[in-house]
Amino acid sequence: MGYGAMVLTGLYGRIGRDEATAVLHHALDRGCALIDTAASYGDGANERLVGDVVRQRRADAVVATKWGIVPADAGGRRVPVTYEHAMHVDARPERAGPALDRSLTDLGLDVVDLWFLHVPDPGLPVEDTVGAMAEQRTAGKARHLGLSNVTGDTLRRAHAEHPIAAVQVEWSLWSRGVEAELLPVAEELGVGVVVWGPLGSGFLAGGAPESPRDFRTRQPRFAPDHLEVNRDRFAGLAEVAAGLGITTAQLALAWLLHRSPLAVPIPGTRSPARVDDNATAALVELPTDVGAELDTRFPPGLAAGPSIFGDAAAPR
Repeated sequence: MGYGAMVLTGLYGRIGRDEATAVLHHALDRGCALIDTAASYGDGANERLVGDVVRQRRADAVVATKWGIVPADAGGRRVPVTYEHAMHVDARPERAGPALDRSLTDLGLDVVDLWFLHVPDPGLPVEDTVGAMAEQRTAGKARHLGLSNVTGDTLRRAHAEHPIAAVQVEWSLWSRGVEAELLPVAEELGVGVVVWGPLGSGFLAGGAPESPRDFRTRQPRFAPDHLEVNRDRFAGLAEVAAGLGITTAQLALAWLLHRSPLAVPIPGTRSPARVDDNATAALVELPTDVGAELDTRFPPGLAAGPSIFGDAAAPR
């Protein structure tokens, strides 16, 4: 089990730096070694927060960061998304080196363990971007390369240009689109699958936006009408979890680990107790018949409202 640090930089509401630092330390204490951040989270603030912690205990942490998303006025290409605010990407080859240098500066590290392209640039062949990223790996600034929010075809093309260690994608019981195309390609190529949103942005753990500052208020599935429908459609999760003596969050995470040995979920939380709950899910031995029951009761497409990237995994 990894840890997604995005939640520690204001996207789910305010959080104090001391509180955020304590949660990161607790995640590492519980063995959640993969700490995921990105240059776009708080314009480097999230990387600086993560760096302050992992530099104190470098041997305990596998650090992943992402690049490519830029401010709307920075000249990037617009990427179609379903929430209210636009997303812009600039992953031109000449930007790769400076982007990684800035991330390393913000993290306070000489090398990052896993460096993801956050979203493919719709104005460029992915091979061009990955080729430039490979040059940075050769220079010793990144140990492994990854892609985030891609299709199976994009992964295959990129992997032919340079080996891709991992893909990072949204996947959960309420976002199962990756199972049709991307997951089979990752399994064929032996590419790891880092799972963002493994709890449906907290929905599968019983969460919902409580503050207007919460990023989820801009997501269609958390709109009032959709949210009520989703609560009804996924109510049966609690029944299955109770039968196993675990929480719904643990059930959702255990299902992912049961579905693929390549999966490493990175649930994000601001609560040490939730960190404990999530970490314990890695120890749950999900019976095969329960996994099959979940597949049947909560099939792809069940959730009301589109995911962030809609029906497609991401731009090609």
